[in-house]
Amino acid sequence: MAPDTQFHTRLLAAQRVLGLDLPPDATERLLAYLQQLQHWNKAYNLTAVRDPSEMLVQHVFDSLSVLPALQARRAKRPTRIADMGSGAGLPGVVLAICQPGWQIVCVDAVGKKTAFIRQAAGVLGLDNVRAVHGRIESMPSLQTDIVISRAFASLSDFVRVAAHHRASDGILLAMKGQYPLEEQQALESSTDWRVKAHTELHVPEMAAHRCLLELGLKESHDC
Repeated sequence: MAPDTQFHTRLLAAQRVLGLDLPPDATERLLAYLQQLQHWNKAYNLTAVRDPSEMLVQHVFDSLSVLPALQARRAKRPTRIADMGSGAGLPGVVLAICQPGWQIVCVDAVGKKTAFIRQAAGVLGLDNVRAVHGRIESMPSLQTDIVISRAFASLSDFVRVAAHHRASDGILLAMKGQYPLEEQQALESSTDWRVKAHTELHVPEMAAHRCLLELGLKESHDC
């Protein structure tokens, strides 16, 4: 079986495991994104993961794993999402492919990474993705419904640089590996923020632990 066929089969299986009902063209677009990432990574060093099969799991499947939780929170209605420290567009580009009605802003301080996101969005025909190059903490508020990060920074640093980008009723979500208890303790002892909820994420073909943390202001500071 050719690698492309294997990847297609594995991607469909991952969608079934996650209970995802994606647009008809989503699978092909995800595979096309993976090809773009492979191609650009050779010259621009976008990710330390080099093997295409590992990219499929560690980047695409990992990004897909958060989608059921996001859909549950937003009930599939039009949503604005800011992906902070997006890197090569993870999870932002993957979310944009799977939810064409959502508007995604991918923010990164490294110009070659935002250039890749723009290139990939153009090749894939994604008109719901915008790449922004700059320092997160210095930008005017993006006023999004969801501010999300994937392996971006400590929880304390995340709220420090990114909290102002949420809309008044928006939420902050951090994708993490093993539950970051020390980060939670540092967050809650030194800031006005706390971990409001956490969701265990299942990444198909991956044994490592993953979780999604929702961060909110402590009760005395809630609006």
